[in-house]
Amino acid sequence: MSKRSQSLTPDGLPPLAQLPGVSYIMPVLNEQEHIAKAITTILAQEYEGDKEIVIALGPSTDDTNRIVADMATRDPRIKTVDNPEAATPIGLNLAVAQTTHPVIIRVDAHSGLAPDYTRQGVAVLAETRSANCGGLMHARGKTAFQKAVARAYMSPVGLGGPAYHSGDQAQDSESAYLGVFRREVFDHLGGFDEGLRRGQDWELNLRIRSAGGRIRFDPRLQVSYWPRAHWSNIAKQFWATGIWRAELIRRYGSKNSIRYFAPPLLVLGMTASLIEALLQLGGQTKRWPKLLRRFTSLVHVPSFAYVAAIIATAGQAKDCGRRERFWFGLVLPTMHLCWGAGFLKGLVTGAGTTQDGSR
Repeated sequence: MSKRSQSLTPDGLPPLAQLPGVSYIMPVLNEQEHIAKAITTILAQEYEGDKEIVIALGPSTDDTNRIVADMATRDPRIKTVDNPEAATPIGLNLAVAQTTHPVIIRVDAHSGLAPDYTRQGVAVLAETRSANCGGLMHARGKTAFQKAVARAYMSPVGLGGPAYHSGDQAQDSESAYLGVFRREVFDHLGGFDEGLRRGQDWELNLRIRSAGGRIRFDPRLQVSYWPRAHWSNIAKQFWATGIWRAELIRRYGSKNSIRYFAPPLLVLGMTASLIEALLQLGGQTKRWPKLLRRFTSLVHVPSFAYVAAIIATAGQAKDCGRRERFWFGLVLPTMHLCWGAGFLKGLVTGAGTTQDGSR
């Protein structure tokens, strides 16, 4: 991809045509359960402009690639490109290189676009002269466990922070979920950082903002997202995510939000609480001065408060049965602690070649 000299600032971007063509890019790996529905959702978009889908195919071990190939033979708007390394940013860049339209929309195989998503996204780009925009990630589930994960995703005490998780009014944003991009972003900045196996969206949006571009959140853009369906995969996903967030901290420091330090501080606090409890059980603290024992016992307060908050949050979950409420109470600390532990590892060692093993 060439790096042209055009500006990404609102005043520097040329006006969009009334119905610009749209290219959808999607990296996939082992997504036989979701891929057909994801593609069908794209083709069913209520948008009159030209559309094409470019799918970066990883070396799937299930029927994903066969399903895509069958759909591509029936619809010429579906194109494919091989992504042998199965790396998300590499697949995204390979897909972008095959696109032809002035608007590029990232789609995930676990996602389903609302019927008016494309129309609304193009309208936001045109109205706000944004370089990228995104909307609300509406997590959904089928089983009690997956519904609990979806609830945790959208809860302020779950992932928290970004508006695309818990919702907010339209506003300029730090980043965007998935993204409806102007092509100029890739012409000017050269695409996703292929050295970042996770967090590449945030990093690209950072470069967009550094170049004077606007990132816009608009709740009219809604995407259904189907989270991992098993506890072990949630743990693996958040472990890898924490590691890569720490890598972003190592690279970009204070440009990251301070909220990213909450999970690792939780892990450190609970570890200190466990150590102090073990020392008490082993009788090691009996020789300590009384004042010191009282002081060190305070280390349990944050851990007890966190556990109480999890129990209270799970108990207050509305419109769900006992099984979903139970899983919700388990999923929240799984997300927080795996993310925080991964963050601490990544902060010390860097991300290296860490991959998300949840798929």
